[in-house]
Amino acid sequence: MALSVSRAMSKGIVITVPVLVLTVSVAAVFLFFLLSSLSSCSCPPPSDTPVSNARSFDIGVSDSSRGNVPLSTRKEDVEWVKDQIHTNGLHMHENVLRKGINPRTRVQQLEDLRQFKGISHYEGPESDNHTAFPCPGELLVEEHHSNYGEPWAGGRDVFEFLAQAIQLRPESQVLEIGCGTLRVGLHFIRHLNPEHFHCLERDELSLMAALRYELPAQGLLHKRPLIVKGDDMDFSKFGSGIMYDLIYASAVFLHMPDKLVWTGLERLASKLKPYDGRIFVSHNIKFCSRLGGEECTKRLTSLGLEYLGKHTHDSLLFNHYEIWFEFRRSKA
Repeated sequence: MALSVSRAMSKGIVITVPVLVLTVSVAAVFLFFLLSSLSSCSCPPPSDTPVSNARSFDIGVSDSSRGNVPLSTRKEDVEWVKDQIHTNGLHMHENVLRKGINPRTRVQQLEDLRQFKGISHYEGPESDNHTAFPCPGELLVEEHHSNYGEPWAGGRDVFEFLAQAIQLRPESQVLEIGCGTLRVGLHFIRHLNPEHFHCLERDELSLMAALRYELPAQGLLHKRPLIVKGDDMDFSKFGSGIMYDLIYASAVFLHMPDKLVWTGLERLASKLKPYDGRIFVSHNIKFCSRLGGEECTKRLTSLGLEYLGKHTHDSLLFNHYEIWFEFRRSKA
């Protein structure tokens, strides 16, 4: 009897091992296909948020038809472009004359444009019949890109900080006080729905550069930003029912009399969305600090505004950082 049991147990082991092996194999195949299906998920990639702000930020999108578009440059984006430069063995060289390339300063470009026009161009009566929106040569050679005292690329840095700070969405309403030639504004206009970017600017030459060159050249005329010429903090032309998610002034308030800055804040406080809306001011807030801390707080409180803190944001492309002061509307 003992021998029979032993044989039966041995026979049972011989039978179950192949079954076990088959089961494990099937499970492995199933797991392989499962992982394959997960790896092909069309979820948006994770993004870093290099903003010195205590709040957490989401990634906004510019247009549902274009898919998710990160608002800031991610670490993996920088690593990718570095790899492209390394793979191609690229190095910076002096901008010297070489075959196939004709380096020109902006002054030389402008003179060439005036003297020779385009390489291929119309003459006589036909010269005015083929250009839908003729642009002055000074704008075509982008002289206005040198009007800021720092690289034009700094506009992207400002946009990335502010866009993340308010979790920018296409439907957000944004007002810039002093948008100049749209060094920053172009990036907002590109992401926002039509007519959702507003600007008050006093300098006529800057406005000409924005309207006659930047918007057409960037293909953004269809976004219909509302840009108003004015220097007296009069926001009435933007409409009475607009509530802004973001109001910002980049290097503007420090050039204004304190009284005019406070006039602007008084007029804007009721146009800022309660609690969630933000006002950001760059560089300094001497219009406030000159009153003294306690008096400044009282004045802000009387307008329904609250100071939230100071932030810095590093430039992506050059050794520079922006300083920003944040306010919100604390009363409905």
